[in-house]
Amino acid sequence: MWIGVAVFIFTLLIGVPIAFSLGIGSLAFLLVEGNIPLTLIAQRLFTGIDSFPFMAIPFFILAGELMNVVGITTRLVKFADVLVGHLKGGLAHVNIVTSMFFAGITGSAVADTSAIGSMLIPTMNEQGYDNDFSCAVTVSSSVIGPIIPPSIPMVVFGLISGTSVAGLFLAGLIPGILLGFGLMGVAYWISVKRDYPKNERAATIKEMFSAFLTALVPLFMPLIILGGILGGIFTATEASGVAVVYALIIGFFVYKKLNIKNLKEAFVTTAKTTGVVFLVIACSNIFNWVLATQQVPQRLTAFVAETVSSPAVLLLLINVILLVLGTFMEGTAAMILTVPILIKITAAFGIHPITLGAVVVLNLMIGLITPPVGLCLFVAVGIGKITIERLSKAVLPFLAIEIVVLLMTTYIEPITLLLPRLFGYVR
Repeated sequence: MWIGVAVFIFTLLIGVPIAFSLGIGSLAFLLVEGNIPLTLIAQRLFTGIDSFPFMAIPFFILAGELMNVVGITTRLVKFADVLVGHLKGGLAHVNIVTSMFFAGITGSAVADTSAIGSMLIPTMNEQGYDNDFSCAVTVSSSVIGPIIPPSIPMVVFGLISGTSVAGLFLAGLIPGILLGFGLMGVAYWISVKRDYPKNERAATIKEMFSAFLTALVPLFMPLIILGGILGGIFTATEASGVAVVYALIIGFFVYKKLNIKNLKEAFVTTAKTTGVVFLVIACSNIFNWVLATQQVPQRLTAFVAETVSSPAVLLLLINVILLVLGTFMEGTAAMILTVPILIKITAAFGIHPITLGAVVVLNLMIGLITPPVGLCLFVAVGIGKITIERLSKAVLPFLAIEIVVLLMTTYIEPITLLLPRLFGYVR
């Protein structure tokens, strides 16, 4: 087993994509073991993705792509502007609030960084904001995307662990809102110090209502998804299909910006993204089989039970490991590798899987903006034409408040369990 793990780590360090590193490491184990037929690889690859609930992943990705095509970002930015644009550092707050709205539609941090950053980073720079600050606000607020439902990482966690996806969606609402307000606090503090601009006056009720009507159609999507799931009308997988139908209807018949060309582009982008995710899931299924046959989860559970006496210490240890892991490993791959083990370990300490899900997802999403290799950092570097060193320094105050929210989510149980308990997903 250790030869397989060593091969996996080595291939990962030399830059082999995570999916292939998992497959090569598993192959090394099977070759050394000698008595296991290699046909197992094909079987495990297939069974790893042979699950109907996994259909939620490509459908949610496609729904987000379609909503981007029809120009929802502009409408959400306008609505956010009338709400918070009058605060000091107005566009920074608009950036963060737009990310909170955007989170309910795409569920992807990278999509958030790309869509909102392309619009707001140049605009913020033109109005006198420092480029590193504009990029830092954009990447740090993009973390909210996979926390506020619907969330693709939450779907993946639920499918891996057997936890209710609806319960996980609800568990992400309060942490996502706390992240938004925390980031706005940091942005306000920096804006006051640097005397960044704001709107000359607060918007009137009439202007707010007009902007709300403009943004109502995209904002209605998360209400349909959550309302349908919580009302028992459809499952999370069926909700993803409903989201796609809704996006197609508003794209063709309401905004009339969808056509055959950009529809094809959305399908191709979705297929590429889904292919990457599913290849990771398939290859990790072989690796997880290796770990299971060697009783690694059971051994780790026994080791932790003997060495860690407190749930608080265990959760701190999990946070540290996941924060480090999230900086250099794609979130889906990290979850597939760690969640089966973490579920067994935390169950022995009475930690609810819904709380664990929120903690795991939040950790791995923070990893996307953690220097030096966070994926969202590189997206913003390309948009803002800034060095990774400058952006890494500028993002630190925002990263600090996100870690504070992470610790609150970890140790204050009602933050994750209040809403799932109210809706009957936790007893």
